[in-house]
Amino acid sequence: MAEQRGSETSGRLEREGGEQIAWKRRYGSGPTVVWLGGFRSDMAGTKAEALDQAAARHGWDYLRFDYFAHGASSGRWEDASIGRWREDALAVIDALTEGPLVLVGSSMGGWVSCLAALARPQRIKAMLLIAPAPDFTEKLMKPALPEAARRSIEETGQWISDGGYDEPFAITRRFLDDGRNWEILGGPISIDVPVRILQGQRDDAVPWRHALKLVDALTSDDVAFTLVKDGDHRLSRPQDIARMIAAVSDLVSA
Repeated sequence: MAEQRGSETSGRLEREGGEQIAWKRRYGSGPTVVWLGGFRSDMAGTKAEALDQAAARHGWDYLRFDYFAHGASSGRWEDASIGRWREDALAVIDALTEGPLVLVGSSMGGWVSCLAALARPQRIKAMLLIAPAPDFTEKLMKPALPEAARRSIEETGQWISDGGYDEPFAITRRFLDDGRNWEILGGPISIDVPVRILQGQRDDAVPWRHALKLVDALTSDDVAFTLVKDGDHRLSRPQDIARMIAAVSDLVSA
């Protein structure tokens, strides 16, 4: 590898329509650890940064990126979709990595990680999923919408939600419809690599029993589910970060 071990670089991957996906890479050895963030999060979040620091300490190869319409990447939020974010992940993996991968997906990133693993099974060595939210558009988001939101989406095609995030955003009919196209919990999920799942029992965004549905659906026999009794959705406390880094270390070195 021409790049110096431990060095970091960043760039923007050109996508269709002139859009750009922002990414950062820390060079190291072994399988590439790829961070896939959650809904309306970015690669500067607590867990993504903690993994970067761990990569620097341990000499891991580490890649993180922002989905379309997230963080430093370009794109109109109203044009975003699960399918587009899946394509972003695959484009980044194909263009910027070689060899085996350890995917680390948080919340929605757990869903995207599964979609990427299904599309590139020969590349995946292992996966760590943190509060994974497969099928969340139909199974979690849609049922939680107030009646006024459902009516607005039906009549106007969208509803503006503050959703507990930094700023309001649109939930569109197109977004919800697209999510149904990528559901995976309806049958066996043909992922046969080691999978580790960290889940907070006090998670008010992704109930822990929802994550157990993913455990049941995965075809891999090497799946371990860790339920953190006092853990929330973010799992970003020091003790949660330590669990995450230990799990990644085990998967990288296995």
